Amino acid sequence: MIVTTTPNIEGKHISSYLGIVTGESIVGANIFKDIFASITDIVGGRSASYERVLREAKDNALAELMENARRIGANAVVGVDLDYETIGSNSSMLMVTASGTAVIYA
Repeated sequence: MIVTTTPNIEGKHISSYLGIVTGESIVGANIFKDIFASITDIVGGRSASYERVLREAKDNALAELMENARRIGANAVVGVDLDYETIGSNSSMLMVTASGTAVIYA
Protein backbone atom coordinates (compact mmCIF):
# COMPACT_ATOMS: atom_id res chain seq x y z
CA MET A 1 0.00 0.00 0.00
CA ILE A 2 1.29 3.45 -0.91
CA VAL A 3 1.23 5.90 2.00
CA THR A 4 2.30 9.45 1.24
CA THR A 5 2.16 12.91 2.73
CA THR A 6 1.48 14.40 -0.70
CA PRO A 7 -2.10 14.98 -1.93
CA ASN A 8 -1.55 12.82 -5.00
CA ILE A 9 0.57 9.93 -6.26
CA GLU A 10 2.94 10.96 -9.02
CA GLY A 11 2.25 9.07 -12.23
CA LYS A 12 -0.99 7.54 -10.90
CA HIS A 13 -4.60 8.55 -11.33
CA ILE A 14 -6.74 8.56 -8.18
CA SER A 15 -10.06 7.14 -9.27
CA SER A 16 -11.90 7.20 -5.96
CA TYR A 17 -11.67 8.97 -2.61
CA LEU A 18 -13.00 6.74 0.17
CA GLY A 19 -12.71 9.09 3.14
CA ILE A 20 -10.50 9.92 6.08
CA VAL A 21 -8.74 7.12 7.92
CA THR A 22 -6.76 7.30 11.13
CA GLY A 23 -4.44 5.23 13.26
CA GLU A 24 -3.47 5.88 16.84
CA SER A 25 -0.79 4.56 19.15
CA ILE A 26 -0.35 5.38 22.82
CA VAL A 27 2.78 4.28 24.64
CA GLY A 28 3.79 4.73 28.25
CA ALA A 29 7.19 6.02 29.20
CA ASN A 30 8.99 3.60 31.46
CA ILE A 31 10.42 5.18 34.62
CA PHE A 32 13.89 3.79 33.89
CA LYS A 33 13.80 5.33 30.42
CA ASP A 34 12.75 8.61 32.07
CA ILE A 35 15.72 8.50 34.43
CA PHE A 36 18.14 7.67 31.61
CA ALA A 37 16.67 10.39 29.40
CA SER A 38 17.08 12.92 32.23
CA ILE A 39 20.74 11.99 32.58
CA THR A 40 21.21 12.23 28.82
CA ASP A 41 19.55 15.65 28.83
CA ILE A 42 21.88 16.86 31.58
CA VAL A 43 25.10 15.67 29.92
CA GLY A 44 23.88 16.27 26.39
CA GLY A 45 23.23 13.93 23.53
CA ARG A 46 20.29 12.01 22.19
CA SER A 47 18.07 9.62 24.08
CA ALA A 48 18.13 6.41 22.04
CA SER A 49 15.47 4.81 24.26
CA TYR A 50 12.98 7.63 23.64
CA GLU A 51 13.80 7.68 19.93
CA ARG A 52 13.08 3.95 19.76
CA VAL A 53 9.73 4.42 21.54
CA LEU A 54 8.82 7.28 19.19
CA ARG A 55 9.63 5.17 16.13
CA GLU A 56 7.61 2.25 17.49
CA ALA A 57 4.60 4.47 18.20
CA LYS A 58 4.79 6.02 14.71
CA ASP A 59 5.09 2.60 13.05
CA ASN A 60 2.10 1.28 15.03
CA ALA A 61 -0.04 4.31 14.14
CA LEU A 62 0.83 3.96 10.44
CA ALA A 63 0.13 0.20 10.50
CA GLU A 64 -3.32 0.86 11.98
CA LEU A 65 -3.94 3.60 9.40
CA MET A 66 -3.10 1.18 6.56
CA GLU A 67 -5.27 -1.57 8.05
CA ASN A 68 -8.23 0.80 8.32
CA ALA A 69 -7.68 1.88 4.71
CA ARG A 70 -7.52 -1.76 3.51
CA ARG A 71 -10.70 -2.53 5.40
CA ILE A 72 -12.64 -0.01 3.30
CA GLY A 73 -11.06 -1.14 0.01
CA ALA A 74 -8.31 1.44 -0.47
CA ASN A 75 -4.97 0.70 -2.07
CA ALA A 76 -3.29 3.95 -0.94
CA VAL A 77 -3.52 6.76 1.60
CA VAL A 78 -2.65 10.32 0.58
CA GLY A 79 -2.19 13.52 2.55
CA VAL A 80 -0.91 11.67 5.61
CA ASP A 81 -0.24 13.79 8.69
CA LEU A 82 1.51 12.60 11.86
CA ASP A 83 0.81 14.29 15.19
CA TYR A 84 2.70 13.67 18.43
CA GLU A 85 1.22 14.58 21.83
CA THR A 86 2.10 13.88 25.43
CA ILE A 87 -0.78 12.95 27.66
CA GLY A 88 -1.14 12.46 31.38
CA SER A 89 -0.56 14.81 34.28
CA ASN A 90 3.21 14.37 34.15
CA SER A 91 3.47 13.64 30.41
CA SER A 92 3.95 9.98 31.18
CA MET A 93 2.39 8.79 27.93
CA LEU A 94 2.95 9.59 24.29
CA MET A 95 0.24 9.50 21.65
CA VAL A 96 0.95 9.39 17.93
CA THR A 97 -1.93 9.92 15.52
CA ALA A 98 -1.71 9.30 11.78
CA SER A 99 -4.50 10.55 9.53
CA GLY A 100 -4.98 10.72 5.79
CA THR A 101 -7.39 10.14 2.92
CA ALA A 102 -7.98 6.58 1.76
CA VAL A 103 -8.03 6.33 -2.04
CA ILE A 104 -8.11 3.89 -4.92
CA TYR A 105 -5.58 4.60 -7.66
CA ALA A 106 -5.14 3.03 -11.06
